[in-house]
Formats: sequence, C-alpha cells, structure tokens
Amino acid sequence: MTQPVKEFSKVRSLLWPIHSFELKKLLPMLLIFFCISFNYTVLRDLKDTLVVTAGGSGAEVIPFLKLYGVLPGAIIFMLIYSKLSNKLSKPGLFYATISPFIIFFALFALVLYPAKDFLHPHALADKLQAALPSGFMGLIAVFRNWIFSLFYVMSELWGSVVLSLLFWGFANEITKVKEAKRFYALFLTGANVALLVSGPTIRYLAHLPKKLAAAGLTTNIDPWGMTINRLTAIVVMLGLVIIASYYWMNKNVLTDSRFYSQDEQKNTKKSKPKLSMTDSFKFLFKSKYLGLLAIVVLSYGIAINLVEVTWKSQLKAQYPNSNDYLAFMGSFSMITGMVTIFSTMFLGGNIMRKFGWRFSALLTPIMVAVTGVTFLAFVVFKNSLPAHLIGGITLQFLIVLLGAAQNILSKSCKYTFFDPTKEMAYIPLDQESKVKGKAAIDVVGARLGKSGGAFLQQGLIVMCGSLAGVAPYAMVIVVLIVGMWTMSANALSKKFEEKNAEMEKKRVSEEDLKAVVENKKKEEVVS
Repeated sequence: MTQPVKEFSKVRSLLWPIHSFELKKLLPMLLIFFCISFNYTVLRDLKDTLVVTAGGSGAEVIPFLKLYGVLPGAIIFMLIYSKLSNKLSKPGLFYATISPFIIFFALFALVLYPAKDFLHPHALADKLQAALPSGFMGLIAVFRNWIFSLFYVMSELWGSVVLSLLFWGFANEITKVKEAKRFYALFLTGANVALLVSGPTIRYLAHLPKKLAAAGLTTNIDPWGMTINRLTAIVVMLGLVIIASYYWMNKNVLTDSRFYSQDEQKNTKKSKPKLSMTDSFKFLFKSKYLGLLAIVVLSYGIAINLVEVTWKSQLKAQYPNSNDYLAFMGSFSMITGMVTIFSTMFLGGNIMRKFGWRFSALLTPIMVAVTGVTFLAFVVFKNSLPAHLIGGITLQFLIVLLGAAQNILSKSCKYTFFDPTKEMAYIPLDQESKVKGKAAIDVVGARLGKSGGAFLQQGLIVMCGSLAGVAPYAMVIVVLIVGMWTMSANALSKKFEEKNAEMEKKRVSEEDLKAVVENKKKEEVVS
C-alpha cells in the first residue's frame, strides 16, 4: 500500500471508524437511539409546558412533582422491573417495559386530555387553595391537574427508563469493548442530531394551529389539543419504530456470530453492583476521593435545579399561552443541540489537552455561577428596573433570554467538560473503587442532587409563597453551592494528579521489570 493511500485510510478511519459489514449492527442501534432521544426532547418540552401553563398552576408545581411524583414513580417502577426481570426473557422484558409508555401516551391524547375538564377536580382544588397558604399552590396544582401530573411523571421516567436503562443496558450487553470505542461516540452525536431535528418539529407544530386558523382552515378547535395530538402521535409512532428495530436486531443481528457471542459477552462484561442509599454513603465515607467526587455531582444537580425552575416561571410570565410557550421550548432545544455539537467537537478535547483536568473541571461551576447569579439578580431586582429597554425589548423578555442562555451554556458545559472530567476521575482508582464508587455516586450524587434540590426549593416556595420570592434565597444558595463545588473540584484535582502519578510510576516500574525479564531470557538463550 502506497503512502498516500495509507494516509487516506488513516484519515477515513478517524472520520468514520466503522467497517462496512458493521453497518448491519450499527444503523438499527443508531435508529433506536435517535428515536428515543427525539421522543425524550419532545416529552421534556411538552411535559413542562403542560404543567406550567395549566389553569391554577405555574413553575412552582415542578419541585413538588419531582419529589412526590417522579421519585416514588421511579421507586415503584424499579420494584416492578426487578420482579419482571426474574420472570421474563431479555426481549420480553424490553417489550414489557416500553409498551406501557407507548400505550399511556396514546391514551393521553385520545382519551385523557379530551376528558380533562371532567376528570380534573377544580372545585375541590379551589377550596383547598382558599384554605391553605399561597405557598402550597404547587402541591395543590399537582392534585388539580392530576392527568398532566401523570404525564409529567411518565415523561420524566422515559429518560431514566427507556434511554438510560433499556437502551444503554441493551447496548452494553451486545456491544464488544472494541466496538464500543467506535460506536458510542456516534450514539452521542445521534442524540445531538435528534435535538436539532426535534426542536424545529416542536416549534412548527406549536405554530401550526395559528397558521391554520389564519387561513380559515380550522374553526372551534382547541389549538393546544391539536398540538398535543400531533406530538404524541409522533412519540407513539417512533415508539413502535423502536420496538420494530429491536425485534429486527434480535432476529437478524444477535443471531450472527460476527456481532454477538453470548459466551464472550459473559466473559468480558462485569455486572454493576447495586448499592442501597445506606451502603452508598458508607462506601463514600471510606474514601475522601470518592466523597469529593460525590459532592461535585450533588452540587451540579442542586444548583441547576434552583435556577432552571425559576427560569420556567419567568418563561410562563412571558408566554402564558401553551402553544407559544412550547414554540419557545422548541427553539431552545434546537439551539442547545447546536451549541453542544460545536462545543463537544471543537472545544472539549482541545481545552482538556491544553489546560488539563483541573481547568476543565472548574469551567462548569464557573459558568453556572456567572450565568445563574446574573439571571437571578435580574429576577430579584425586576421591579426596580425599567419595563422597557433600549431597542424596544421588554425587561421580561430579556430575563427569559438570560435564563435560556444560562440553561444552554450550563448544559453545554455539562456535556463538554463536566461529564468527561467526572468519568476521567475514575480512571486512576483500583477496580473495586471504580465499580462500587461509580454505583454509589450514581445513587447519592445524581439522585439525591435532583430530589434534594426539589426538596429545598419546595420548602422555600412554602415559606416565601412564590418563586419570585424564592429568587433572592436561591441566588445566595447557588453561590454557596458553587463555592463548595469549586473547593471540592480543586481538592479532587490534587488527588487526581497524585493518583495519576502513582499509576504512571507503577506502569513504568512494571515495564522496567518486564524489560529485565525479557533481557534475562535473551541472555539465557545466547548462553
């Protein structure tokens, strides 16, 4: 092979590291992941719009839903899933897990939403609202619009169940290590492409009822109901595509020894330990290194939650109409995808190589602090600033844009810097700490971060009466949380470098020992 051909082959392998025969396995997996990610974006934007813009509700409902809806829902699901996993085959478990989601979303559009006025207990909710302090509005709204609350819980579970559990569990089961190094980066690219496609789709369907009404093509039709019907129809259809693709893979790919060997997978895959909350805390307390890493993950969850819910309350003030709110969320999702693709492709690896782990790890808390405090400061001093600014832009719209920018930049930093540095922190650990430490941090850091942030926020809402009153306290808490996050990341950086140095020294020693042994063997052969 000539030098130019070799160079071309090397460049091609970097840009597209997939062999042609592997497309039979890769393409259906990409299709499944794209459909799951597309639905995830649609459901995320739709669920927020439903509960925030519903009658007698607002963004105050979100912390109550996360704590009293999503958390119990996840626990109940895991109990059922554990029972079914002992009785069903792997394909049967996949179908039994994803089918209730598809059935529910179809029933929501066809039966539950049209009957919402009959099913929602507005009269009783009004009596409760009159009897209880204003800070309980969010909790009452969960009960008042219980159908929308159920939709919110099911949509939240789609991300953790179908995306994290079903897809990644399936991918880790059937993908060899040498394939994963090439396949998984493409899956993440596919997720960002799904953002770019789903955002404009959401925006188009949110504006469609107005366009049809302006053209005189619709009369006496609920525009919000029309949008819900179309979006849920797409979600259901893509859900069926996921099932069909999974079925096809089991029939045509997993029966091909080139792609899947059950014996080989048993030998190469190690099961992840399941740790309870108590076991997780015990394991983390044994290691200062893992404790610092858990604080970093926990801090991210709390800080982001405090700012994001406040932003959604300001977004409702700007767009009280459900279709307008959803259209903005569609644009938000599309821009998030664009910024994330740019940052992961051009910034993440380059900054990591040039400035190192510590600098990269500190970028996310700095970004959250600067953008979060700026946004919350405008909310706090909103009544002291002019309602209209230079260029005719309203103060309210500027606050919404600041909140959107904060969310976009924070999420982009998470995917580009936070997640890679967090995963890199496990590399220099021993095998037990790697496996058990990650399992413990997933329980304590990720789950407690979300539920802890929701618990903290709902307490502030009850105390202050509204999210507008919570903003000053949220600003102070964000500063304190980010301060703790930054100090933990700094301390973790020092330990990370020490462990890296130890690992490198050990590797060099092993190589030297290996060289000595080889030299002795050569001398023996010569003699």
